[in-house]
Amino acid sequence: MVWVRSPVYFYERKDTYYFSRAVPGDFRYRFNKKKVEVSLRTKSEGKAAKSAAALSDRLERYWDSLRMEQIHLKELGLSVVNQSAITYQNHSLSMDDVLDCYHRLKGADKNELFFKACERSIRYLKECLGDRPIEQLQAADAGLFRDYLFDKGLSSSSVKRVFSTIRAIVNLSIRENGLGITNPFAGTFIPDDHNKVRREPIPAENITAIQHLCREIDDEPRWLIALISDTGMRLVEAAGLLSKDIVLDTVIPHINLREHTWRSLKTSSSRRKIPLVGASFRAATRIKEQNTTFAFPKYCNEQKCNSTSASAALNKWLKPRVPDNCVIHSFRHSMRDRLRAIECPADIIDAIGGWSTDGVGQSYGKGYDLTVLGRWMEKIG
Repeated sequence: MVWVRSPVYFYERKDTYYFSRAVPGDFRYRFNKKKVEVSLRTKSEGKAAKSAAALSDRLERYWDSLRMEQIHLKELGLSVVNQSAITYQNHSLSMDDVLDCYHRLKGADKNELFFKACERSIRYLKECLGDRPIEQLQAADAGLFRDYLFDKGLSSSSVKRVFSTIRAIVNLSIRENGLGITNPFAGTFIPDDHNKVRREPIPAENITAIQHLCREIDDEPRWLIALISDTGMRLVEAAGLLSKDIVLDTVIPHINLREHTWRSLKTSSSRRKIPLVGASFRAATRIKEQNTTFAFPKYCNEQKCNSTSASAALNKWLKPRVPDNCVIHSFRHSMRDRLRAIECPADIIDAIGGWSTDGVGQSYGKGYDLTVLGRWMEKIG
């Protein structure tokens, strides 16, 4: 008599026994795992052996039933439709469908820029691939879309931004509709653009000349430029201010930069107080004298902050007065260099400009007092 040892389908881990058995190769396409592995909920080896044997027997019968089913289907000329095909039949989501879903679920409290960015990204996708259901899109289509965006002349950073938007839109619809598919736009390689134009800081002598002109012309667009020139604020941050965000009746005049429904802030670090000095203080004084609700009613109201219009107008005026590759945002680059020049500590520079500072410790406490920030701002001259 030949003794044959029965296979063992259980093992011990941290004093508890687990059942483990591989899924047969001819059935792996039907399941999401290559191995069946479950806790036997016992610390007894004897009980584990009995439970594992019972589970193994049930699985054997199940595998046999599946094999018999395949034989009968083959005799009848039938085949099983895979889950992805069923998904395509039950969920045909167009690109407009997924965009509507994203707007409905994520659009609360978002500004116009959010909706325009989503619509523009989906429009690019439809222009490249047609209005196909997202269930039919493949990773190769994402590569074609990437190449299409580069051929349109978009920079690497713009392509990455579009892909980030598309990934978020498609991800949400996959989860909301329970689609058994992988996001085709996940993991697409986007090379860096080495031809990217670098925005240069505006030289000090140009800043002085521009500030002098702003004081002479003395109108709302020039107040906006002057305010940015000695605070380093982003254009959208300044354009979306209320007049009451400008605080002058205090020991240290400052901007109380905060979120509004018509204008969000880029990061949590963007919420800050910025001391007013030099041209910024003069511009802030003129703005307060107008006694308007909004600091810049030409570019902002309760519905939206039209920073795009402001950017076009201000950059057109600035262009002949600054070196090439300098724009309104270059004042922000200049502010960082001006603070570096007086050896201002990096974390204080970040606090003034609203840049994120690395390190867990930076999130502790309330941050720098206005007195400290004001002392450094006075030095930039």
